Amino acid sequence: MHIDLSGKHAIITGSTAGIGFAIAQGLANAGANVVITGRTQERVDEAVAAIKKDAPNAKAEGVAADLGTAEGCQSLIEQQPDTDILVNNVGIFGPQDFFEIDDATWQQFFDVNIMSAVRLSRHYAKGMRERDWGRIQFISSESGINIPSEMVHYGMTKSALLSVSRGLAKVLSGTQVTVNAILPGPTRSEGVLNMMADMAEKEGVSQQAFEAQFVQKGRPSSIIQRLATPEEVANMSVYAASPQASATTGAALRVEGGIVDTLT
Repeated sequence: MHIDLSGKHAIITGSTAGIGFAIAQGLANAGANVVITGRTQERVDEAVAAIKKDAPNAKAEGVAADLGTAEGCQSLIEQQPDTDILVNNVGIFGPQDFFEIDDATWQQFFDVNIMSAVRLSRHYAKGMRERDWGRIQFISSESGINIPSEMVHYGMTKSALLSVSRGLAKVLSGTQVTVNAILPGPTRSEGVLNMMADMAEKEGVSQQAFEAQFVQKGRPSSIIQRLATPEEVANMSVYAASPQASATTGAALRVEGGIVDTLT
């Protein structure tokens, strides 16, 4: 199967590194014109340069904005009024004892992980509906189904994205605009590796040993028994963005290595 996204315009939020960058890279390699977003111009410029180096014929540009705020989302919309593909990837995470998560932290996770996706989807879906073609994706997580006790606030936001994704798919019923959620499991992204490096140091073990321990103890139902790579997650996203995925909508597409122990 050859995926050709030539002429399509794609915005990938939170895409200067990790899963977001891998998705942007995958879409660019499939011919899409990609827009990288991040909070600092320096990181955005570095990511755009890396995309162009990997795919010399790709068209890539960037927008620096804090999408965890209404003002940041509006800035992106003003600079990029329309798109064919929207990947709502931006998000924050981190382990924290439930009893120590204050109101401000709950609100921050809600604003960054949920409201960024709501605000951008609300805008870009209108144009997609008018043109009768589009792809919207919400990068959720297996943590949206298996709520982790060490990250209840994070799991809550990923569950919410599943609801918004399914609901928006119904709103766009009868059109050629598809809406899906992607559910990665633990992935070797920059953020996850940094978090694990800190945790490994605290426990006095190597990062490699901690990664193996994390899967065996923290996600024992994993079938692949390892962390996924950002590229493996990106492959699912690129397919869901393709013309070939025209009958896939309202779905929760799992790329979590079999951690979720259900048939559907």
